[in-house]
This record gives sequence, C-alpha cells and structure tokens, in this order.
Amino acid sequence: MRFSVDRLDHLVITVRDVEISASWYQRVLGMEREAFGEKLRTALRFGGQKINLRPAASDQVDWSSSRNAEIGTMDLCFIVAVGPDDIVTHLQECGVTIEDGPAPKVGALGPITSVYCRDPDGNLIEVSTYSR
Repeated sequence: MRFSVDRLDHLVITVRDVEISASWYQRVLGMEREAFGEKLRTALRFGGQKINLRPAASDQVDWSSSRNAEIGTMDLCFIVAVGPDDIVTHLQECGVTIEDGPAPKVGALGPITSVYCRDPDGNLIEVSTYSR
C-alpha cells in the first residue's frame, strides 16, 4: 500500500530546562502549554500542531528520540497572521534579539517575509507571514 504524508502533527525539541522553554514559547509565540501522558510530559499547542519539550536529561522520563538529540539543533518556521513590522515590534517588546529580517523568503505555499530570533536553547526560530 502506498501513502503520502498529509501534514506535520508534532515536533520534539530537546531542551535544557523545560520550564524556561515552555515559558518562552508561551510568552513570545503565544502557544498554549499542556501536560500529557502518564509521566506528565510538557507540550506546547498552536493551531493543529504541537511541540513536545524533551528534557536534555532524558533519563528523567521514557522518551523515544533521535540518536543524536542535542540542545539547540532545531530550525523552526512559524507562520503568523500579522505583518513583519508587527512581528518585529512584538519580539522587541518581549526583549528578544532579532538576528535577521524582515527578509523575503520562500515558504511551503509561496513567498513569505521572515524575522529570525533564537529560543532559550539557541534553536533558530523563524517567524513569518505570507504576503497578502
């Protein structure tokens, strides 16, 4: 039987400190925090997707993971419904350093404008908007 992937469901990010990372994603990107599973793992929900936060000290919980899971090795692009100037203003108000942008890029559905920053673990975070 052949199949094709429909969409991305969730990502797992290895983090140094679950609390610090969860708070950053809630405060800066407006994600909703959720505890799940028998051992109360932490996830961040947005739209129809989620990010699971895997503690670097993975022996604390039972995780299936990449063989080379490292802190700060993820590049993520999030689409928002506001313009690039609003993205910049919000990041600045949150005290987040902007690494690049606004800059024209190409997203999954065409041209986007992106602003780049980093989360507390050094993961590259691209906050983008599609042209209207």
